[in-house]
Amino acid sequence: MDILGVFGILLGILIIIILITKKFSIIIAAPIATIVVLLFNDVPILETVFGKENSYMTALAGFIASNFAIFLLGSILAKYMDKSGATISIANKVLSVVGTKNPYNALVALFIISAILTYGGINVFVIIFALIPMAKPIFKELNISWKLVVIPVFGGTSTFTMTMLPGAPSLHNIVPSTALGTTLTAAPLIGIVTSIAAIVFILVFMKFSLSKSLRNNETFKVDEKVESNDATVERKRPSFIISLLPIIVLLGIILLFSSVGNIIIVALIVAVVLSAILFRKQIAQQKEVLNQGANESLASTFTTGSTIAFGSIATNVPAFKGVFQLIQSIPGPPVLSLMIGTGLIGGITASAVGAIGIAVTNFAPIYLEMGLDPETIHRSIAIASGALAIVPYSGFLIIFNNLTGLTMKDTFKNGFISISVTSWVAMAVIVVMTLLGLA
Repeated sequence: MDILGVFGILLGILIIIILITKKFSIIIAAPIATIVVLLFNDVPILETVFGKENSYMTALAGFIASNFAIFLLGSILAKYMDKSGATISIANKVLSVVGTKNPYNALVALFIISAILTYGGINVFVIIFALIPMAKPIFKELNISWKLVVIPVFGGTSTFTMTMLPGAPSLHNIVPSTALGTTLTAAPLIGIVTSIAAIVFILVFMKFSLSKSLRNNETFKVDEKVESNDATVERKRPSFIISLLPIIVLLGIILLFSSVGNIIIVALIVAVVLSAILFRKQIAQQKEVLNQGANESLASTFTTGSTIAFGSIATNVPAFKGVFQLIQSIPGPPVLSLMIGTGLIGGITASAVGAIGIAVTNFAPIYLEMGLDPETIHRSIAIASGALAIVPYSGFLIIFNNLTGLTMKDTFKNGFISISVTSWVAMAVIVVMTLLGLA
């Protein structure tokens, strides 16, 4: 193994972590880290970064070309749901059904809300912006530890609804579908069984954490500065049914016509147009919603694309081939090493979508040649992308802490268990199903 080359990869990752910690954009950090990796791997820098074939720029451009329409339409739909108050209407309805008097019921309610909104294709950042102000008075009324809010929100937004359930309109499900030619409902049996395992694990972990917190007499505490900024303007919101209709139509189109090419784009267009019609009373200036959604989609697309471009180069240098050979030598069914490799990339890039993009490009062809079913590869890569997705420099975790007034010490453990360990449980289920001939 090329020790110097592996050191270069690790140094590149460290540079990304340092630059992100220093508030540099990944769009800046990724190419700098890429150059460092190339220097230690004795690879031509200009050609590999700026060349027209197999370069950083072609990887970035390829991702943008394949996924920009989805980012654009998804961002606009999320903005409609947010600005109209539809997310709050959905949340309030679920809360009224589940109830908030019992602490565990309150956590379950937040978990259900997060799951419904995510499975409906709503951006996770929109969800936490909507849920945190709503959840805080509930936690305060019940006088339970505010740190527990991590579990239902992370468990509902970033596990089974994104990577496991068939038909999910998330990028975690779309990227492997586009690359492998599979449908969004690929490997439905694996998806359903792993979803059940994930839900059970999260609910048990949530119950255990709440009981431990109550035994320790932990109470509601929140940063006073954050608490003082919680004033929200009451406005007339669309009804629950109207709020939910764009999501129902979106999922219905995807599920009914999953075999149609680019169906996610068609479904998103229909959902956006429907939102513009249904929420016209709540949104007077629709031009602003469209502009904001479009502008935010640019940053999201380039951020994700930059992460994938860095990972694409880092996983193509000679040194990484030695690392991947070690991964492939792990005992067990081939799907196990595929998932471990994908999970490792997720930890390196702090991006589950980035890990998926790299895995379907660099790992999937190898496992297809081994005879592994494309649908199994699709679902396994999607699920494994969350194995190390929560690291201290994860953007989602940082923004969540800023919104809640919690610290990394408050949230990292529960966040890691809620997302990463849940993914490990699902990965173990896939291995067992494979050994039993069910996958």
